[in-house]
Amino acid sequence: MSFEPHPDRLQKLEALAKEGIPPWPARSPRPEPAAPLVEKIDEREGTRAVVAGRLGTIRDFGKLRFAHIHDLSGKIQVVFSRERLGEWWPRRKLVEAGDIVAVKGEVARTKKGEPSVWADEVTLLSKALLPPPEKWHGLKDVEIRYRRRYVDLFANPEVRRVFLVRSKVLGVIRRFLDDRGFLEVETPLLHPVAGGAAARPFITHHNTLDMDLYLRIAPELYLKRLLVGGLERVYELGRVFRNEGISTRHNPEFTILETYQAYGDYNQVMEMVEELFHELALAVHGKTTFTYQGEEISFQAPFERRRYLDLFREANGFDFFDADRVKARAAELGIEDKGLGPVSLAGEIFEETVEPKLAGPVFVLDYPKELSPLAKTSPEDPRLVERFELFVRGMEMANAFSELNDPLDQEERFKEQVARSGKDAEAPKEVDTDYLVALRYGMPPAGGLGVGIDRLLMVLTDSPSIRDVILFPLLRRLPAGEEEGETVE
Repeated sequence: MSFEPHPDRLQKLEALAKEGIPPWPARSPRPEPAAPLVEKIDEREGTRAVVAGRLGTIRDFGKLRFAHIHDLSGKIQVVFSRERLGEWWPRRKLVEAGDIVAVKGEVARTKKGEPSVWADEVTLLSKALLPPPEKWHGLKDVEIRYRRRYVDLFANPEVRRVFLVRSKVLGVIRRFLDDRGFLEVETPLLHPVAGGAAARPFITHHNTLDMDLYLRIAPELYLKRLLVGGLERVYELGRVFRNEGISTRHNPEFTILETYQAYGDYNQVMEMVEELFHELALAVHGKTTFTYQGEEISFQAPFERRRYLDLFREANGFDFFDADRVKARAAELGIEDKGLGPVSLAGEIFEETVEPKLAGPVFVLDYPKELSPLAKTSPEDPRLVERFELFVRGMEMANAFSELNDPLDQEERFKEQVARSGKDAEAPKEVDTDYLVALRYGMPPAGGLGVGIDRLLMVLTDSPSIRDVILFPLLRRLPAGEEEGETVE
């Protein structure tokens, strides 16, 4: 299909020029939102108003034309009448569905009782050279919805609602943390050493310094440097980048919240997560219980707590550290042994056999040490660390540690990671020596948290795919001139 300007609309563009009507004028009347006008129609009836927005389908009845103007707040009907519009009336067909207009006129109900603005002045603000989706039924093809998000937003009100909720959620998170004494900070997106999480990075190059840099896979190590510097409670809401596959739960560019609080541990972080999720459910739904993909979820504290090793044994029938049975079970499940050792292999078995069944919200506690190189060793069991992950409907929503602040232990763990990098594409390729220097100056004990904002929004907005909550998800680039999906004509 073609996305070139529609021939009929180009003809109308020429007619506008002959009439001396600018199709994209430099100034606009100042409108008021449509929804409040509708809500207060009885109070406003007989008064004058200016509304502006995109015109929906126009219904023509000879001497009267009806359409809805859609703006961010909602919509209101506008009535175009020959009696009121006088000299403009002969030009009426030059303005059509999809155009952005401003309408001045009297606020009143129609004979059928619908709140309306009876136009006596119409200003064309932006001539649309492509028509909107037919009859405003909205875009149905998923691929074109993501590629043409700008059409998706004006054609599908439920899509627009998702992103209004997204903005609201980010505001609630910021207020929640600000009220608890956290300081919002910004750390680099370009890192000289890839670290802070196990993931394959995107690589770029700085010409002036002649050095490779990595788009950050996590802000963690910079945020913990700030704890060393005496900023005792910090957080960052921002983008991270991981050169990984794309699925309904993964996008290579996504939004993460990370928080770090000095003199805390993973127990205090768990309590904070419960409070935060409770507030977010109330902000979005007005209650703590709601549905996601047809299943009920409650963000009412306390959340369930389960130990990692217990869950593994229940799902697989043997101990996590039983190397022989781990190898046999991996072969049974078709999990490739990459030679990274039995603990890493057992971790993949956990992901396969336990995580999809975690309805949650449930905190999974006390992870094997080898899987968690930045977390503090458990005082009860040196094989484990003080770490939790929060799962909801099989999705990891949050990850948190009692942060490792022993520079000697951290150095050994970093070296072990780098030693495995030849077999593990996600392992760091070098030790972040500057971070080790920071730890040697002394970092206070701390609790750290990471929350995947996009997955959280999937649950809060009942969206089946992460692409539904990211305005412009990454898509394969199509060859020039090739387009996919249904026509928008």
